[in-house]
Amino acid sequence: MIPRTRTAALTAAALLTAATAVGATHSAQAAPLTPTCTAADLRLSLGQEEDAAGSIFIPVNFTNTSTHVCSLRGYPGVSVLDAGHQQIGSPATRSSSPVTTVTVGPGQTVSATIRTNNATVAPACRPLSDYFGIYPPASSQQVLLPYNLLICGAFETSPVQVAG
Repeated sequence: MIPRTRTAALTAAALLTAATAVGATHSAQAAPLTPTCTAADLRLSLGQEEDAAGSIFIPVNFTNTSTHVCSLRGYPGVSVLDAGHQQIGSPATRSSSPVTTVTVGPGQTVSATIRTNNATVAPACRPLSDYFGIYPPASSQQVLLPYNLLICGAFETSPVQVAG
């Protein structure tokens, strides 16, 4: 009986080792998750303002200045601020555009778009802004960008998407 017990123990140990090896191999083959871009990883800038069909569109560019790949998903938080950095009215609402996760390599840029109405279409405007206060998606750090804009009527932002 002792030899059978020893054989059974060796067989059990071999099976356990094989199962562990299979599990380790499976884990090693799983795709690594791309970390979320932080405000420290990004340089934010505003693109060229465009007017179309009674609306004003302003791209917000997010450029990865880090040395690693990171990702962004969702909407930036966008507000307009006065010279004292006080918020003017409510923040931008979210458009109905679909949300995707975008991967941003070092030096690459992705963007979101801010939209408001032209004052001739929606004459009820907020006071002229001095800054945009922008929170990258999933960030609690606000970035201030100097910009004078009248928010009239609608004020919304699209989710971050591949630029261009």
